[in-house]
Amino acid sequence: MNELRHQIETGAKSAPAGPQVAYVTIDEGAEGQRIDNFLLKVSKGVPKSHIYRVLRSGEVRVNKGRVDATYRLQVGDVVRIPPMRVAEPSQAAKQPVPAADFPVLFEDAHLLVINKPAGVAVHGGSGVAFGVIEQLRKARPQAKFLELVHRLDRETSGILVLAKKRSALVDLHEQIRGSSMDKRYFACVVGEFPNNRQHVKLPLYKYSTPDGERRVRVQEDGLPSHTVFSRVEAFSGFTLLEAELKTGRTHQIRVHLAHSGYPIVGDEKYGDFALNKQLARSGARPGIKRMFLHAHRLTFVHPGTGEPLVVAAPLPDECTGFLQQLRSQSNKGTPKPGAHPANKETNGQATI
Repeated sequence: MNELRHQIETGAKSAPAGPQVAYVTIDEGAEGQRIDNFLLKVSKGVPKSHIYRVLRSGEVRVNKGRVDATYRLQVGDVVRIPPMRVAEPSQAAKQPVPAADFPVLFEDAHLLVINKPAGVAVHGGSGVAFGVIEQLRKARPQAKFLELVHRLDRETSGILVLAKKRSALVDLHEQIRGSSMDKRYFACVVGEFPNNRQHVKLPLYKYSTPDGERRVRVQEDGLPSHTVFSRVEAFSGFTLLEAELKTGRTHQIRVHLAHSGYPIVGDEKYGDFALNKQLARSGARPGIKRMFLHAHRLTFVHPGTGEPLVVAAPLPDECTGFLQQLRSQSNKGTPKPGAHPANKETNGQATI
């Protein structure tokens, strides 16, 4: 796939001197993919309108015949791709992508599961020159197929799954849509969380600020969203929670907690900004300079074997260090199950 992108881009750049047509034989990495999506992926920078124009005109052919945009590719298909003008890359896109490896939690012929550090985007875009996926492709030029199965916010650390085969990507996406993938996060919040277990069901609406920043808020006509929060450890003024995602909306955990009055420590979008600044000061105790949200456990069915697979990622040092500081300053210590005065489970639409 990486070699194919290079071939098409090279042909497009040399088109004024002599147009070049690319002939691509489909392997299992692209099997089952729609031709329009395949072209959009391998022809980075080409406007979507132009992709559909060359499809309608018959300039793109499969096995020497015309196909429409919904045709699904088969192994052995030969695709004729005409030279296409690539949009001029932005300054961010012109930056070279450094190869990078990340801590591997699990890997086989189908999957690559890594422990993503906080502060690293999963992909380039919106002013970010490159992310995890671009760096991994650079580090693994031999990989025929490597795609993100899901995403994590840039500020969130923890488990990130990538597919090494299209069949694995399709299978895992079906598990996500069917809500059969169990995602668990650790979040340290400001405030003393009152319940051992709390269901939050609040609709989330995506919008953009005047300067183009993507944000999310609770709004009646938003998408249905459901998170289950379980108290793990209580401190004076803070609580460590485990969040279980029942739906997978943008910024879901962060907005559900902030709206309920328990913002995540270090959250620069929805958090307690004054407290975040205080905690990030050099030498502050307790102190932390990142958002305390970490994808710590993921359970799903392996797309190749059909067996359950559980992957875990330990808390980063900066998070464990923050918890140790809270323990040393807290008068409560670590509560035993059922010891909290508000020991109950709540359900329904109401916030905490």
